[in-house]
Amino acid sequence: MIALPPRPDLDLAALVRTIPDFPKPGIFFRDITTLIGDAAGFSESVRRLCERAAAYRPDLIVAVEARGFLFGAAMATAMGLGLVPVRKAGKLPGVTIGVDYELEYGTDRLELHEGAVVAGHRVVLVDDLLATGGTILAAAQLMRNVGAEVAAAMFVIDLPDLGGSERLAAAGLACETLIAFDGG
Repeated sequence: MIALPPRPDLDLAALVRTIPDFPKPGIFFRDITTLIGDAAGFSESVRRLCERAAAYRPDLIVAVEARGFLFGAAMATAMGLGLVPVRKAGKLPGVTIGVDYELEYGTDRLELHEGAVVAGHRVVLVDDLLATGGTILAAAQLMRNVGAEVAAAMFVIDLPDLGGSERLAAAGLACETLIAFDGG
């Protein structure tokens, strides 16, 4: 395996493309495909996430659908840990357990395979972007429902104007992000 050297000087934010008015007018979409398409940028993102996650001593990486899988899988591999995917309802075969959570308009559901995370596991949750925090709070609740300890939540991007990091802090969930973009 060829590993790229660390690049602590690399500006990760410069590798994230901003697409205005997507998916609707007034929204600035932060597109990570340009970051993950850059070998040094993707490698450095994963290295920085792993460095932060290691401080929490996780037993497992729990990645949230779908872009969280990209970073979570790379982190789990680099850290020598297992990866547990948390998915939207109906996407996993076999017996699942889940939690419903509120969206701006309606509800949604997250699920994981029964037995994938058990009481006593110490987990780090991973997703690509933190906006309002609703999905990651639901994933944390799902972990707690099975008796796992949620050590922290990790994100590449934070949109602080949307209040997610404040919601996570208010819920007692440690939060680590690599990049912040103002303006949602």
